Amino acid sequence: MERIEAFLDWGGTKKDIVCLVVSAAALIISIFDLIPLPFDAAYVAIVLCGIPIILEAVVGLVTAFDIKADVLVSLALIASMITGEIFAAGEVAFIMQLGALLEDLTVARARSGIERLVKLTPRTARVLTAEGERVVPAEEVREGDVLRVLPGETIPVDGVITSGSTSVDQSVMTGESLPVDKAAGDEVSSGTVNRFGSFDMRATRVGEDSSIQRMVRLVQSADAGKAKIVGLADRWATWIVVIALSAAAITWLVTGEVIRAVTILVVFCPCALVLATPTAIMAAIGNATKHGFLVREGDALERLAGVKFFAFDKTGTLTTGKLHIAAVEPLADLSADELLGLAAGAEKLSEHPLARAVVAGWREKTGSAAAEPEEFSMLPGKGVSARVNGRSVLAGNTALLSEHGIDASRAAAAAEKHVSAGCTAVYIAVDGSLAGLIALSDTMRPEAAEIVSALREGGAEPVLLTGDNERAALAIASAAGITDYRAACLPEDKLRFIDEAEAAGSSVCMTGDGINDAPALKRATVGIAMGGVGSDIAVDAADIALVGDELRELPHLQRLSKRMMLTIKCNLTFSMALNFVSIILAMAAVIDPVVGALIHNSGSVIVILNSALLLRYAPKLRLDA
Repeated sequence: MERIEAFLDWGGTKKDIVCLVVSAAALIISIFDLIPLPFDAAYVAIVLCGIPIILEAVVGLVTAFDIKADVLVSLALIASMITGEIFAAGEVAFIMQLGALLEDLTVARARSGIERLVKLTPRTARVLTAEGERVVPAEEVREGDVLRVLPGETIPVDGVITSGSTSVDQSVMTGESLPVDKAAGDEVSSGTVNRFGSFDMRATRVGEDSSIQRMVRLVQSADAGKAKIVGLADRWATWIVVIALSAAAITWLVTGEVIRAVTILVVFCPCALVLATPTAIMAAIGNATKHGFLVREGDALERLAGVKFFAFDKTGTLTTGKLHIAAVEPLADLSADELLGLAAGAEKLSEHPLARAVVAGWREKTGSAAAEPEEFSMLPGKGVSARVNGRSVLAGNTALLSEHGIDASRAAAAAEKHVSAGCTAVYIAVDGSLAGLIALSDTMRPEAAEIVSALREGGAEPVLLTGDNERAALAIASAAGITDYRAACLPEDKLRFIDEAEAAGSSVCMTGDGINDAPALKRATVGIAMGGVGSDIAVDAADIALVGDELRELPHLQRLSKRMMLTIKCNLTFSMALNFVSIILAMAAVIDPVVGALIHNSGSVIVILNSALLLRYAPKLRLDA
């Protein structure tokens, strides 16, 4: 339920701060009688801070019989005013609104990347008809229509290629780090990008059934299943109200002194209880910010403390997302350097990620640019053909070699070895015969294994969820020390893992960077996006963004969340103990409402100071060594 300030057009953090500043000044004037006024200055705090609390309590009771902490606060305010304890009423109202402001500052509005995701949906399609090619809105494409997709265009609907070959960037759907070669008979998905060749396709799933539209619906629906943490003060509010009213009523009946009953209501106001959680969260968020985390959801750290699984995407998360040369395997008379030099020259004019990695590898090794090809031809979905230093060079896959009558079987064993390790093989032929191959792999973050180990020591089991093939997934999982992994994951598969884990009573923290991770980031108990290399949509879907992509800080965040929850429990225990002691003193007439307000508000100060210790919390981790 929205706070009543919005109803009164008092919404907004800036206005809340102004009201609190004015109320604080009024309370100082009231207690020290600094300015002669025809009324008690504490009334200002009651009007600015107290009336919204009372109205919110009334609306909650009337519309939904919703008993929260503000019900008891309202009773204490009204009782204090009836008995003439104006300063006590103003002080209680001020402290409660301060707690509400702190809570508002820690609980960010849920943000969604749905708008950006919708923008990825293709607007138009090229439909082939008897009259020729016709550009139509994508939503008008019907199942069975034949479409043409040019290089650089986004595929408008799901379908099957009927003619042509190309490489398709499927990172939107699968998160794969490399474009996938496609030819006649292969399926393609809407929202993915045709990188190089032109092809014709037959539409199989259109409109709301297309892959990109299913992705939009996944992101829209994922948040609905995420449980929101209810404030402990509100969760216990019914019992607090019952105990306070019972104690006040009994004291009034036994002693006949209404002032004692009012004092009980004042000291039982859950000010420290309300401050216990938001102050700890704010301090923990401050600590997290210093370590490169942008906490977008206020209760994300509460949820993180209880997660049992840390699920990771591969590309851009456990790996850097940058390809490098893992091995150069000459299979002819050429040396490794000669083979790499010819390959780099042949690939120099290509925009394919594999080609760029080969060229960059040559530059890093020699410090010089690759040779300029005398001839160059791009063969979409297969590779390149070029003439370098007077020699004919082919660089690509086995289909390219077969097309030129070159037997690649001699490279099968070497290729299998590298592919099993998660690499991609680029075959090189020189002057019409097989010359060797170059193995390319994504770069594993050097600290990945230590991060996995530290998270496991912190009480959570790491899991790898990747769109890459089984062998690549196994290679990365083994290198990182992860025993549980899922390969060839689509967005639906990642959601299924999260749902199954939570159905079994285990919460999940999802860490990823791509658009395809957005539904899982939204659905998981906690979503952490790699903010540096990650997509805007992934960041918008997540609860926490790792701004500098320093994954090594993740164990710190895990420990911080657990320490924060310990601090909250200590704050709650202290505040409840203080309240019960104060009740006994109030029943014995040892304290009056003003002293009672000061005692229980001093408890609020202690809670704030205890929470502030989280700002300097720094667990000792092996990654820090």
